[in-house]
Amino acid sequence: MKTITEEYKKMQQELHKNPNYGIASTHFAPIVAKIINELNIKTLSDYGAGKKNLFKFLVELGINLEAYYPYDPAFPEYGKPKEADLVCCLDVLEHIEPDLIDNVIAELASITKSFGFFSVDMGPAIKILSDGRNAHLIQKPSSFWLEKFVKHFEILHLERHKMMGNDGFWIAVAPKAK
Repeated sequence: MKTITEEYKKMQQELHKNPNYGIASTHFAPIVAKIINELNIKTLSDYGAGKKNLFKFLVELGINLEAYYPYDPAFPEYGKPKEADLVCCLDVLEHIEPDLIDNVIAELASITKSFGFFSVDMGPAIKILSDGRNAHLIQKPSSFWLEKFVKHFEILHLERHKMMGNDGFWIAVAPKAK
């Protein structure tokens, strides 16, 4: 199942050279830490991990996991996505190529054992891709995203937020019974 084109992967690798690209996950680290502690999570898959900032902040918050699995196509050394108790996908989905978003959400569902925690920014990004497009390729309201998520997940909680001037939301999900 294709989740990214080679051309777009190269653009993402270029953007990741910017030290300020991929830092939004740090804002969610305290919530993720609370989820890990309250639900006794042992394994975490960080889908779209970038420079692994989420993991760095979780360590600073005293979180000790049995396994942390980063995945990001811009960092092939991380390997393929891996199944985990908790799957986090933070400030990633709005960056996905629109014709591949359904594949990415299906892949998230395939690796989510117990819970998913995803955040989505619904407005334009500050950063621009090398081809001139806004880095947020999908700028849609929460209703667009919910329609995508409910195909694969049970929605446990959705909360709106404002980050860097943009409206967004985070969502906690569980896999649908098979």
